[in-house]
Amino acid sequence: MSATHESTFEVTTDDFLTPAGDCILGIEADRCPADFDPAFVEACQSGDATITTTFEAGGHEAIVTGRGHPDLTFESERSAVGRTSDYVDDRTVMVGADRAANGFDRDLVAALADGAELKVTVAVEPA
Repeated sequence: MSATHESTFEVTTDDFLTPAGDCILGIEADRCPADFDPAFVEACQSGDATITTTFEAGGHEAIVTGRGHPDLTFESERSAVGRTSDYVDDRTVMVGADRAANGFDRDLVAALADGAELKVTVAVEPA
């Protein structure tokens, strides 16, 4: 796990990590965007909503703040992606993120690389 991508971070339900997956922070997730409650998704579809994603592993924590977007669908059955840009696809769960994978604390990344269990919490504060 390198977590060196400069514009995205990702958590996936896939059970493997390839060298090209430099945005991936977690694999074998037990939920995907398609599992989110429709009311939560609707709240995230406001461009004024604040979306916060908290990552906890190995005694380390990182909080990423971004915003919602009208085009967020939460339809992916594999991956959740946060983006520093405004690009949206079916995997996107936030845009305008205040950091990408390369901005995560290296101690957290090292704990994940060593196999620490990752807990991810996504919250939305509607506009």
